Amino acid sequence: MLIFTLTALTLSVILALISFWLPMMIPDTEKLSPYECGFDPLGSARLPYSMRFFLVAILFLLFDLEIALLLPLPWAMQLPTPSTVIMWAFIILILLTLGFIYEWLQAGLEWAE
Repeated sequence: MLIFTLTALTLSVILALISFWLPMMIPDTEKLSPYECGFDPLGSARLPYSMRFFLVAILFLLFDLEIALLLPLPWAMQLPTPSTVIMWAFIILILLTLGFIYEWLQAGLEWAE
């Protein structure tokens, strides 16, 4: 067991020392540049992003949140006082409807300019 451990330790130290003593000493632009999956790493990191897509994504998240908030409504009908839950659901619907109407009137959903 001791011989196996010493052999493994000696071999690993020798290989580590060889890897430090024999590196490729010729610098190259390809070797010095970071790997960026085929993209030019020296170009701009910021890509142009359409605000229309951002607006549609935000609207999607809002209406997805609406569905998540209104999903427990049928179970809330089993509560002793379901009127408070219905009132809050109605307030959420009113706020989202007003926001949607505002976006519609501001032409935020129009793709053609």
